[in-house]
Amino acid sequence: MSGHSKWSTIKHKKGKLDAQRGRIFTRLGRELTISAKEGGGDPDANPRLRTAVDSARKANMPADTIKKAIQKGTGELPGVAYEESTYEGYGPGGVAMYIEVLTDNKNRTVAEIRHLIAKHHGNLGENGSVAWMFHRSGHITVPQGGVDEDTVMMTALENGATDVATEDGQFVVQTEFGDLYAVKEGIEKAGIEISEASVTMIPQNTIKLEGKPAIQMLKLFEALEEHDDVQNVYANFDIDDEIMERFEG
Repeated sequence: MSGHSKWSTIKHKKGKLDAQRGRIFTRLGRELTISAKEGGGDPDANPRLRTAVDSARKANMPADTIKKAIQKGTGELPGVAYEESTYEGYGPGGVAMYIEVLTDNKNRTVAEIRHLIAKHHGNLGENGSVAWMFHRSGHITVPQGGVDEDTVMMTALENGATDVATEDGQFVVQTEFGDLYAVKEGIEKAGIEISEASVTMIPQNTIKLEGKPAIQMLKLFEALEEHDDVQNVYANFDIDDEIMERFEG
């Protein structure tokens, strides 16, 4: 798939990442709150919130929990004031990293992120140091079974997708950032089930890692993923499946 690398599927291969239900709900809850705060509490008029609600439902988040998270964003209920922030830096082997966080204390979070990166043989960079290496785009996954590839491809492309491929037992639909929600709705209106729809950062190039640097990078990636304030981590490493599977084991 054009522009798509192994780093983007590592979370699916590493089942222990985000295995704790509470951590998943925390991240989804924060996304619901910030989406409602920025675009209003009506999912029909707020595409980002609508996608967050869909993700929460697929994770079996209780409806009352979803409602309360949205009400915290709209101000109907008291809640913590979260801020969106991004951090950029380099991991082992010069791998570029782009980290998205939602935090109620930016000073604490940046100190913790800086410590984690340094501990795992990387360094935090200035804003803009690596962002230019990534392209923001939409990412939609469709489970195989019940629908053939040609149907998914035709439907997705007709609704504005830029690429469709088969990957890890599912169909992967790529879109331009601004077209994500329109493509998602077009696929759903065609009666095709979507397992996930999200905004992602695709690296323009990748860095091949082997041996010790590869393991160090995987440990750093995992540590960042497990941080409570981190919503997403993107990196441009390319590591062989064999090494990743050995790390997982």
